[in-house]
Amino acid sequence: MSFSIAGKTAIVTGAANGVGLAIGRHFVNEGANVVFVDMDEDALQREMGDSAEKEQNVRIFSGDLRKKLTIANLLSATIDAFDRVDILVNASRQVMSTDALSVDDNSVEELLQQNLLAGLRLSQAVARKLIKQADKETDADATGPIGSIVNISSIAARRTHPDLLAYSISCAALDQMTRSLAVALAPHRIRVNAVAFGSVMSASLKGSLKDDDETREAIIENTPLHRIASPGEVSDAVQYLASDAAGFVTGQIITVDGGRTLIDPAAVSAH
Repeated sequence: MSFSIAGKTAIVTGAANGVGLAIGRHFVNEGANVVFVDMDEDALQREMGDSAEKEQNVRIFSGDLRKKLTIANLLSATIDAFDRVDILVNASRQVMSTDALSVDDNSVEELLQQNLLAGLRLSQAVARKLIKQADKETDADATGPIGSIVNISSIAARRTHPDLLAYSISCAALDQMTRSLAVALAPHRIRVNAVAFGSVMSASLKGSLKDDDETREAIIENTPLHRIASPGEVSDAVQYLASDAAGFVTGQIITVDGGRTLIDPAAVSAH
């Protein structure tokens, strides 16, 4: 079975920087039609504006996906550009610190809206479009998948940090959303999976580690493969889940963390 996504149309959110941008560029290089989506229009133009003007398989779209009208406009723009949609990658995510004792801290609500509910609503809209496409294009006896949704999660869903309560909750909810949607959409032959990653050398992490050798060494020391991943290593995992090679894979959370979640960072026996 082929890992190819050439000729397929993908929507990639959170695509103005970091992992989302890396996934979108990887998909373009693999021959897919890609709509790069982000709230930050300036960053999108800076990173992909020239490609959107010069390359037939690249489009950019800016908007707040927490709004239903934005989702409807995104789908319309995708169909206008490429006539169809095959893949959705929900890579838009926000990280913020949480004061667990403050009743005025709204980080949980904000991150659930940004990291969970926006992706859920977009997934529902894309799923409806996939079903309509399939009704027009395939016969009643077809059994193969008609589309793929890949959510970008984090090992924070399973590992806790006192300052990342809201982010950890949103990631755990996203993982459960992935499993629930996988079961709900399976009768429609739509696969739903997620990639949960650990430390990836995105632009933001590179900036935060620039003058913090101690944190860099701590990350490496607590990662069995003793390095920080490149964004491309996440992109490869996403491509696999989006491709026909994963045609019988759904509801799975694939971890790309160099083994970090396999060890106890305290390095002390629990017995």
